[in-house]
Amino acid sequence: MRVGRIGAALALAVAVAGCGTGASGTSIAGKDTLVIGVAKDQPGLGLREPDGTFAGFDIDVARYIGAHMEKKPKKVEFKNVQYSARESAVQTGKVDLVISSYSITPERKTKVGFAGPYYVAHQDTLVRTSDAGIRNVRDLSGRRLCAVNGSVSWQRVTVERNVPAHLVKAASYGDCLAKLTDNSLDAISTDDLILAGFAAQKGKAVRFVNAPISDERYGVGISQSDVTGCEDVNKAITEMYLDGTAAKLLQKWFGSTGLNLTTTVPQFEGCG
Repeated sequence: MRVGRIGAALALAVAVAGCGTGASGTSIAGKDTLVIGVAKDQPGLGLREPDGTFAGFDIDVARYIGAHMEKKPKKVEFKNVQYSARESAVQTGKVDLVISSYSITPERKTKVGFAGPYYVAHQDTLVRTSDAGIRNVRDLSGRRLCAVNGSVSWQRVTVERNVPAHLVKAASYGDCLAKLTDNSLDAISTDDLILAGFAAQKGKAVRFVNAPISDERYGVGISQSDVTGCEDVNKAITEMYLDGTAAKLLQKWFGSTGLNLTTTVPQFEGCG
């Protein structure tokens, strides 16, 4: 525990040093309410319940960040944002933050800023249990792979690793899961936390390949100009790990899935 706290403190020092001292324009730090873009169809991460409320790890992280902003606690409101619309939602001010299994990539960083990451997931693959022929990403050659608009996961397979899979377009990962179970495609390859939620939902009908191929650093999307807000979010994330909340939330949502969960604060992006 002491080692984790020391590492977290060092990570915070690095984050603050890289963030600078302020931002131009209006910062989320001064707001009373934060509008946060989230997913609505990812069990365990962001799922809209029948009564219209949202539940999941990302939702709880968003609430924690709102409650632990340095200047003053915030109320939070959730708005569903599609994968392909996350950058534009931040750029246009439709939302103040995006917390939606939003992996930090160089391309995305040209469009939005990132606080965090608040977790480092790993890309893996989900297949039907009856399909024993897929044991790693190379076995997706010639197979039907789900491709969600706005996600980079399928590109890590077909572009970065040059695996000639047949792409099946889908609007969301919930749509991918439906296509997997009705035999319209053969595999979903994306972040293990997303897949863990689906696996818990479908039980023995699907299985993990358990052959991770990348680190997926889940960031908090924020306006590039809001350095002060980014600093405050980073401080809240650090506190979430220091006080044990991160470990509790990960156990709450994914403890029964068998994933090897990381409970030490990740190395942060620099703000600004």
